[in-house]
Parts: sequence; C-alpha cells; structure tokens
Amino acid sequence: MKYTFSFILFCFLLSVNGQTLEFFHNDRLILGTSKERTASISLGDIDNDGDIDALVANGRHWPGQNRIFLNNGKGIYTVSRLLGDEEETSYSTELADFDGDGDLDVAVGNDMAPNYIFINDGKGNFTKGSSFGVAYAPTRNIVVADIDQDGDIDILITNRGRENEICLNDGKGNFSKSIGFGSKDDSTIDVEVMDMNGDGHLDLILANRDDQPNYIYLNDGNLKFNKKIPFGTGKDITRSIAIADIDKDGFLDIITANIGEPNVIYFGSKNQTYERKIVFDASLDESYCIAIGDLDLDGDIDIVIGNVKAPNNVFVNSNKGATWEKIQLNNENFNTYDIAVFDLNGDNKLDIIESNSDELNNYYFNRFKPYFP
Repeated sequence: MKYTFSFILFCFLLSVNGQTLEFFHNDRLILGTSKERTASISLGDIDNDGDIDALVANGRHWPGQNRIFLNNGKGIYTVSRLLGDEEETSYSTELADFDGDGDLDVAVGNDMAPNYIFINDGKGNFTKGSSFGVAYAPTRNIVVADIDQDGDIDILITNRGRENEICLNDGKGNFSKSIGFGSKDDSTIDVEVMDMNGDGHLDLILANRDDQPNYIYLNDGNLKFNKKIPFGTGKDITRSIAIADIDKDGFLDIITANIGEPNVIYFGSKNQTYERKIVFDASLDESYCIAIGDLDLDGDIDIVIGNVKAPNNVFVNSNKGATWEKIQLNNENFNTYDIAVFDLNGDNKLDIIESNSDELNNYYFNRFKPYFP
C-alpha cells in the first residue's frame, strides 16, 4: 500500500528485552519536498549553532543540485540552502574541517566530473575551493580520515572500475598529492578506515561490487598497503560496510551490506582472519547502505540497513551479536542509497535518516522508552 504524507504518522515498535524500541515519522520529518536522485547524506553542525544539520548529495549519473538543510534546534529542517551554483553528478558529500579553522567544510565526489572542496565561513556559507583527485573518474564514494596521522583530514575516493585514491591534505585544504590503493580494476563502492590489527596505523577495508573479493589492506605506517587480508566468499556483491566490535571480544568485526544475498558479520580474531561469521539478515534484498549505533541504549551496536526496492530495516543486537531481532523501519519500497544514525533532535537517542533516489528523503525519531517492571 502506498502512503501519502498528508496527515499521516506512523510508528514501528519492537519489544527488546522488556523495552520498547519505537521509530516515529510524519509529514514534517522530510528534507524538503523535491524528489531528487539523492545518493548520500552527511550530518554535522554546519552553521555552528549547536544542532545537527544535513548535507545532501544529488545527481548520481545526472547533474543535480546539492543542498544544505539547517536544523531549527528541534530536529526539524526549516531552512534550505544550495551548495554551489552548479548542478553536478554527485554521489557523495562529506563534512570535515579541511582547512583547520574550526568549522565544517564540504568535500563533493562526482561521477565523471571533477571533485571539489567547499570552504565554510563559519556560518554555513560556502565558497568553492580546490579540486581533489583525478578528474572525470567514476567516483562512487568519498571518506574522510587523517590517514597519514599528521593532524589534518585527508580524503579517500572509491572509483568503480578504476584505481582508488588517497588525497593528502597539506593542512590548508589543498589536496595536490595523492596515492592509489587497491588494485587498478577494483569495483570499489565503499571503504572504511580503521586500525584493524592494533599496530597504530590506519588500515583500509574495501567493499567491492561485480563479484570481486573484499579485502583489508594493511598500512605499514608509510601509506603502503601491500599486505591484504580477504573477507567474505570471494564473489560477493558488497555495497557497503561498517566496522565495530560487535561481540565485545576486543577484535574489530566487519558488517557487510550485500546486493541480492544475505548480509553478514565477519568476526575478527587474534590471528587476523575473518572466518567466523553470522548472517544477521537472511533476506536477498538489494542492500545498498548500512549504519550502526546503539539504538536501544543497552551498550551494544545495532545495525540499520537501507535497501533498494524493499523496506529498510533495523537489526537489534543481543547476546553479543549472536541474536538479531528485526524491525521494519517503513512500508516503502524506495531506492535508499545512504542511511545514517545521529541524534537529530537533541534527546540523546540515535535517530535514523535516509537518502532516497527519486523519492523524498525521510528521517525517523527514536522514541525509545525503557520499560521498568
């Protein structure tokens, strides 16, 4: 059944260990009224007023207008601004302080068009800055991290069917130096940056499409990633990954969102293999994105999965990752390209926000209520 947004509100509930996990949505909890080809969403305090704003990347393969949505302090986005004066084929935007002046700047990754930095004046007004990465590459995602641990924020670019890039920051928001990672024909869609082997260096965890193996590339401390560790079946169609110690054994685990196959957690171990695994989502949905966080405030990590042509779902962790309870987030078969968790309304509970292609971008307030018998 197709729902309209006029005067409709809905909640989805799940009883978790005697507690109620509830997500609320109504016709106000949307980012604007345009149905655009939204590919990703980034969250942060863009205008420095103490609440969480949203940055939306639109376009994918077709030029679209990227937009900023400003929070009114109550989790409602009542002001919108354009980012830049050009429409671009944007797949990914990321917020970070690239020039070291204390406010959040923007990196925009485009498909077959140049990637650019936008510099924040401190109040959420942006000026187009330098480009980064190889121009006209098939960029699918950008990730920000201080990969060389020199105190500034670098940018990692995943390029489907072309060599991925690390763009190194000179400390002022310029990215003239870059190095490749992965193989030159990787169909990489997502990358996570984490110290997987505990040696103090940030490693790279790649999610590859097109039946390619997924790998962890270990950093030798000099940004050389010659040693790699496989995870998965070797022919997965992985669209997104997340990293966390799900079972609380001291080793980082890899959570995968896959297209047309079950979604799986691969557990880390002392010998740096990822053979132990659990299927937390046995469906054959086209899972395009993943977000993690403690949604029910019980101290462990839960999972949110965004799907294409199927409803999005929350998976609630119990028994240190051995048991997962599923709650359907909505009744829609949208094309969700990105999903994120953040406290949007300042009530100290993680909410969920989704970016949908050719549909409204929705968010859901977490109305978790502890139950005391």
